[in-house]
Order: sequence, then C-alpha cells, then structure tokens
Amino acid sequence: MAGHSHWAGIKHKKGKADKQRSKIFSKLSREITVAAKLGDKNPDMNARLRSAIETARSANMPKDNIERAIDKSSINADSNFESIRYEGFGPSKIAVIVEALTNNKNRTASKIRTLFDKNGGGLGTQGSASHNFKQLGIIKIDNKEISDEKIFELAIDSGANECISNNQYHEIHTNINEIYEVKKKLERNILNFLSTEIEWIPLNLVSLNIENKDNVSKFLEALDDDDDVQKIFTNAKFEN
Repeated sequence: MAGHSHWAGIKHKKGKADKQRSKIFSKLSREITVAAKLGDKNPDMNARLRSAIETARSANMPKDNIERAIDKSSINADSNFESIRYEGFGPSKIAVIVEALTNNKNRTASKIRTLFDKNGGGLGTQGSASHNFKQLGIIKIDNKEISDEKIFELAIDSGANECISNNQYHEIHTNINEIYEVKKKLERNILNFLSTEIEWIPLNLVSLNIENKDNVSKFLEALDDDDDVQKIFTNAKFEN
C-alpha cells in the first residue's frame, strides 16, 4: 500500500502536478543541491544524488535545471541545509510524517506546528506517529520498461523483499539498508528508474468519509505548499 502513504502520489493523481510544477522543481532542485554538497558531484559515485536526479527526470525536470542545481552545491557552500523529520496527527486523527530540508529549524518548526494546529491536529515528538509506519526502501520502475514476470524474477534475484506491479509502475520493496545494493543489481538489466527512495509505509490505513477526505486533502496540500517540506507520508486512505 505504499502508493497510499506518500502524499506526492495522491497529489499527482489529483492533477496538481502541472499547476505546481515550479514548486515541485524547486524542491527537487534543493534535494539535488544538498545531495551534491554532502557527497560526490558525480551521480555514479553518489547514490543519494543519483536517486534525486532520477526523481527529477521522472517529473520531467529539464536537464539544465538539474545541472544548475548540482552547480549550486559549490556556490552555496555556506548554506547549511539539514534534513529534519516532524511527526504528528492531522484532521480525523490521521498519522503524519513530514520530511523537510531547512536552513532554519526554528522557522520550519514554527510553520509546521501552525499548520497542524490550524487544521485540528497537533505536532508531536519524534516517535509519536512513526510507530504507525514501517520504513522501507522503495524502487519504482515504469511498467513499460519491463514485464511483470521479468521484474519479479529480477527483484527476487537482487535480494528484494517484495515486488508489486500495477498499471503504471513496478514497485520493489527492500530493507532500508539494502536499497542501493538491490538497485545496483537491477541496473545490470534496467536503464531507467522512476525513483529510489526510503519511504514510510503505514501499518494500517485510516478510512475517511467524503467530508473528512476534503479536510485532510486541504491540510496535506497546505503542508506541501511549504517550501521547506520535501515529502509527506500519511496513513489516510484516499482510495476505495
């Protein structure tokens, strides 16, 4: 059920991607810049950077934008971004995990807390919501790239835990500390990947009625509109 947990997946299905393209590119650029700053600027030598570039390409981010984001890692040497996780409960008591990249922890924490409070929820301490999830490595491949049968065979041979296919993409699950090892083995047979990420997968989903779905969607959209927020995970069930 990984597709339910990551707000980006729901957001794109609702047709928000085109309207928010500029904001999406801005967040992807920040991740590329930080990844390049923390490691090698050659994606072949930097797994985090390689994954960030793959995600940007799957969002149709132009090559020039990607290269500029990598170059910024040298120019903005004094700009120290940190990865921070926030946890809490939103409307209808849904569990929410927010992953952010920020150069000002106090600013970001204040904004996130306000959004939770305004929407009838509350920000908690680390661990307050994450016990409702498990962390997995998630590798996504367009289903046009390879057949269901072939990817299942490759995934098992590569040491993955599970392979789920739908009408859009194949989703391979791994232990978080094995994701890049599995990915490296898959790269022997697959050229293009949609994304390679560590995701929070809900253990149980919370069903919502129509009114609650609307309130939860508005809350998650408000969180996603914040420039510092990179990813949002929830145990809300948006699909029947």
